[in-house]
Amino acid sequence: MPHAKPSGSFVALVTPMNDDGSIDYEGFRTLIDWHAENGTSALLIMGSTGEVSMLSPEERHEVIRRTLAMRKPGVTMWYGCTGNNTATTIEYVRFAKAEGADGAIIAAPSYICADNAAITDYAFKVLDSTDLAMGFYNNPPRVKTDLHWTNLLELADHPNMVVVKESTTRVGQVAQVCAAKPDMAIMCCCSPNLGLVIPTMALGGHGTANMTGNLIPREMATISRPWETGEDAFACRQAWLDNLPVLHFAYSAINPVAVKTLMRAIGLPAGPLREPLQPLPEPALQAGLDMVRALGLDQRYGFRTGPAAMAAAE
Repeated sequence: MPHAKPSGSFVALVTPMNDDGSIDYEGFRTLIDWHAENGTSALLIMGSTGEVSMLSPEERHEVIRRTLAMRKPGVTMWYGCTGNNTATTIEYVRFAKAEGADGAIIAAPSYICADNAAITDYAFKVLDSTDLAMGFYNNPPRVKTDLHWTNLLELADHPNMVVVKESTTRVGQVAQVCAAKPDMAIMCCCSPNLGLVIPTMALGGHGTANMTGNLIPREMATISRPWETGEDAFACRQAWLDNLPVLHFAYSAINPVAVKTLMRAIGLPAGPLREPLQPLPEPALQAGLDMVRALGLDQRYGFRTGPAAMAAAE
C-alpha cells in the first residue's frame, strides 16, 4: 500500500536534556503529549532542532526505541536518520523501520559538500534500502548541497519518497515542484527570513516542517493547514502576521539556541544545550520573555515569564 503523506504542522522537536547532559525521556513524554493536545500532526525527532549531530549512535537508537513507546493518536512519529555517509544513513533508516517509526527524514550528509548527482544517488540508495515512508530535507545553509527541483522530482518518483522540505529562498523552485503535482507532500521551513511559507501554502503546499511549533504549536497548526477554502488562507495569513515576532525570535540565533533557551525559561522541558552550543545571553532572553507576554502566550499556554523564568534559564 502507498505510504501516508504528512500534512499540516510537522514540528522538528527539541531533544530535552537533563542538567547533566543526558537525555530527558520524561521531558520527551511531556512534549509529545503537549503537541498531541495542541494540533501538531507530525513530529520530527532528532532533526537539526534536536541537536542530532551531537548525539551518539547509541543515543540515537535509544531515542527511537523509547519515544516510539510514547506515541499518541493523531501524531505521526518521524526520525532524522542522516548519517555521515550512505551506509550509516541506511543503518539508521532500517533501525527506525524495525522499531515501528512512521517515517524517516534524510538530508545530505554534512561537511562533505557533495554535488547534486552524488546526493541524488545517495538518496535513491537510502530510499531503496527499506520499505518506509521517507522525506528529503533540502537544506543548503547547513550542508552546502542544494538539490535542484529536477533532482527533487526524480526522487518523487520513488514510492518511498513522500515528503520534501525546502529550506532555500527560491519560490520558483517550490512553484516548479508544485506545478508538477508529484505524489508527495510539499513542505517548507518556517523561517521568516527565507519567506517560503505563504508562497508554498498558496501554491498548494501541504504544510510546514517547522521549529517554531516548539513554542506556538496551535498557531503553527493554523499556519500549516493546507488551503482548501478562503477561510484557510485568511487564517494562515493572520496567524503568520500575528506571530512574526515569535518566528523571528526562533531564528535569531543558530537553531536551536533561541528556541531551546526560551523553552527552558518558560517552563517547557528542554534543559541545557549540548556544548559547544551556548544559551542566549540574558538581554536576548529577556526580549523573548517580553514577547511572550506581549502576545499573550503566557496566558494561552501557562508559560512563566517573571523572575522565575530568568532563574530557570541559568
